Amino acid sequence: MARVKKKPTKSTDRTLAFPAPEPPAPDRPVEIAPGILWVRVPLPFRLDHINVFLIDDGDGWAILDTGIGNEATRTLWETLANGPLAGRRLTRLIVTHHHPDHIGLAGWLCERFDLPLLTSETSYLFCQNVSLSPGALDAKPYRDFYLRHGVDEAVTNRVATQGHGYLRMVSGLPPTFERLVAGDTLRIGGRSFEVLTGDGHSPEQVMLYGRADNIFLAADQVLAKITPNISVWAVNPKDDPLGLYIRSLGALKRNLPADALVLPGHQLPFYGLHTRADELIAHHEARCAVLAEACRRQSHSAAELVPVLFPRQLDPHQLSFAFSETLAHVNYMLKRGELTWAAAEGQVQRVVTA
Repeated sequence: MARVKKKPTKSTDRTLAFPAPEPPAPDRPVEIAPGILWVRVPLPFRLDHINVFLIDDGDGWAILDTGIGNEATRTLWETLANGPLAGRRLTRLIVTHHHPDHIGLAGWLCERFDLPLLTSETSYLFCQNVSLSPGALDAKPYRDFYLRHGVDEAVTNRVATQGHGYLRMVSGLPPTFERLVAGDTLRIGGRSFEVLTGDGHSPEQVMLYGRADNIFLAADQVLAKITPNISVWAVNPKDDPLGLYIRSLGALKRNLPADALVLPGHQLPFYGLHTRADELIAHHEARCAVLAEACRRQSHSAAELVPVLFPRQLDPHQLSFAFSETLAHVNYMLKRGELTWAAAEGQVQRVVTA
């Protein structure tokens, strides 16, 4: 297996540095840090990959995240096990959060390689809930949530049935799991990792920090060039995931060194954790300012504010995520008193600048 060169490559547009300027081929893991392999697993989406990491666990490798539960991903894991990873067993599976690209193949991997599953309780239960009841979001209270915020019937129908799409991307879960809790210490091989959790992108998302090596396995909480999706969903309509996300970024800045090697769930590993956290916070504050200006002129529903934040043409799938992220900004601003509810006009709720 190849090793990345040690001298980091500076970005041309920011003060981040990248130890590996190019990702590995899917079937050719590279050693991104001593005893940690980086695997790039393809995804059939616009975001076309997930980073999976394999951590030296004594006589084998501990897996961090899986890829989605489809035939192509199963084939890749068989190729890895019989090729670059041959001769050392897989020891356990750690899943950072419940999104299908991270947990999708957990059931199959655990059964195929006889692995225990380690994850947060929220991730395990959320995945089980959707898998056991994929049509739950089709219920009237959830449909009414989208209609109330100005989403049309076509997009509401798409969002309300997304549980069925989730089920097609997840291979199920093993009947038991080992819970990871913030503040735990997780021993993997000769290393000790501090278990951290963060909210916003996904509830109780697990992250690992190896203080001795200054390595931060960040999952999707901090990515180098894109912002993680921050969404409000119908099951928790007054949720403030953006506020929780910004709070989490602040905690990472307080508790982790600026020069940690960040191994994220997507895109390239990088140095510059504090810089990137500041950029992400500034990005969301700027989007809030844009919404405040739009709502100063007239009241808007959350659906009417989507093109303010996402001016390009969106397909129904993209529109559902854009709506949920727009509402996350609206809820955050309502909580901070920057927006307020306008006088009711029919069935649709609208907000104005306070």
